[in-house]
Amino acid sequence: MKKLLLMAAVAVFGFTNVNAQEDKESSNALTEGSWLVEANTGFGGGATSAAHRSNTSFGLTAVDGVTIWSIGGEAGYFIKDDLALKVGLGYNDFDGASTFTYKLGAKYYVASQFPVQIDVTGASGDDVFGEESPLWLGIQGGYAWFVADNISIEPGLRYNLSLNEDFTDEGVLELNIGFALHF
Repeated sequence: MKKLLLMAAVAVFGFTNVNAQEDKESSNALTEGSWLVEANTGFGGGATSAAHRSNTSFGLTAVDGVTIWSIGGEAGYFIKDDLALKVGLGYNDFDGASTFTYKLGAKYYVASQFPVQIDVTGASGDDVFGEESPLWLGIQGGYAWFVADNISIEPGLRYNLSLNEDFTDEGVLELNIGFALHF
């Protein structure tokens, strides 16, 4: 009797798992005409991170006694299956001096599971960058773990390459964890 119950439980679990996979594959989270709203956390960058606070993520950093915090978000529209055009906005505080950041880019989900993103991020702010308005080229890759049909957690690795040699010629490597809602 115990073996029969165990076999029945395994069969039900297997059938449920197969149906869940089919539902996941037929999900419209990444299809043309859908939207995504995303919030990211950023880790890394070290001392260079202080120079690169032109981001649209949530963060809190202390470098050499200076506290830097940021808040922001991103949104995207899928122009094709797995391909979204994105915009982002953020606000950053450098120990009392503030910056406004923006991001324009594209995100493509390889095999509907591995997001690859390329974007341009810029910043402006009083008394933070001087005469410069820094621009960064961002390249990011990761993994999309769909915890529900319309919710994904997306850990990834990002490299920001400075496009302003007068501002800084250093790149910044970051680890991001993104949380996305798909509509």
